[in-house]
Amino acid sequence: MQTADPDALGFIPNRLSYIPEFINERYIASGKMKNFQLTIGRGDDIALFASGGIAREDGAPLLDDQLFRIASMTKPITSVAFMQLVEQGKVALDDPVHRVLPEFKGLGVYAGGGAQVPFATTPTEAPMRMVDLLRHTSGLTYAFQNRSNIDLAYRDRKIEKWHGNHDLDSFVADLGTLPLEFSPGTAWNYSVSTDVLGAVIQRVSGQTLDAYFADHILAPLGMDDTFFTVPESKLGRLGDCWTWTPKEPVMFDRAEESIWSRPPKLLSGGGGLISTSADYHRFCRMLLGKGSLGDARILGRKTIELMAQNHLPGGRDLADMSIAMFSETQNAGTGFGLGLAVNLDPARSMMPGSAGEFYWGGMYSTAFFVDPVEDLTMVFMTQLQPSNTYPIRRELKTLIYSALA
Repeated sequence: MQTADPDALGFIPNRLSYIPEFINERYIASGKMKNFQLTIGRGDDIALFASGGIAREDGAPLLDDQLFRIASMTKPITSVAFMQLVEQGKVALDDPVHRVLPEFKGLGVYAGGGAQVPFATTPTEAPMRMVDLLRHTSGLTYAFQNRSNIDLAYRDRKIEKWHGNHDLDSFVADLGTLPLEFSPGTAWNYSVSTDVLGAVIQRVSGQTLDAYFADHILAPLGMDDTFFTVPESKLGRLGDCWTWTPKEPVMFDRAEESIWSRPPKLLSGGGGLISTSADYHRFCRMLLGKGSLGDARILGRKTIELMAQNHLPGGRDLADMSIAMFSETQNAGTGFGLGLAVNLDPARSMMPGSAGEFYWGGMYSTAFFVDPVEDLTMVFMTQLQPSNTYPIRRELKTLIYSALA
């Protein structure tokens, strides 16, 4: 990608150039990570683009247009798609979810017992609303949390399996037979909420989720390398993906036989996309541009502003509301908007940043942030799970903000 003069963009050049040196020394040379790609932008310009490491086990170098599994960085794209439908008046944030997904009507809250149906339940204090899906206050969960009997039921039924028995309709139908972990709006739990939101988008729009993304977000933004299934002609640009172990990373998904080379039955709006640094940087520029990029208008200015505000009840933060075992964020000083974490108080997060900055990441250690105050964006790509293995997101934020003049 074409870079501009860092000094002219308000960076201290030697501090900016130190960032890839730091990553290479601490993570690549040490073998902790196999690769990285970092894009730091100011406005529409790129101040730094850097790559390091190998793409595949055979030592193939990382390409500038390398394809990465972005996992939960899919969630903001799904959230933008939903907000487009809100702008069209087809759905509203305070609509009960069961208005579009009647399978969710009458869901109760888990009240004890084993992990098999029938569960003991109590009525919810209020119905699940669309805003609960966007901010993860729905009462749904993730199977991998290994925290409750509801998590266990998700695992037993393989509810989240992309190449299993479920498409989005049967996924919703199966979820509708299970109780919630808590009454919607009363707690925060990282969950399949955004996958459910994908089902809402399909029903309201009348398009499959992949077709809706392509027509209304990806094509208008020129994100030609973002998709649920890697086309055969582009498989050579997909790298391997590794899992951390105490000794060394081990193979998780080999590029030549990747599950992303086969169309999934379940289109995961919560974590299914492949993308590139350049494509996701375009998405970030759209967010920074308050809904527009070039001639493409994806969302209205006030809608982006609404998404980037804290929507947790009572203005609380995740330290107060989260019951999740794992998420892609720090909790202290962090609120949650409509599909995005929001920095409420940099002092409480104990990292440099700006109030109003918003961000998210993915389970393969990818991450992005958008800072409207500083006109700043970052996209970080790598392929190592889980994402909480190393504190690289914290380190990147510290290094990037320290490089601002």
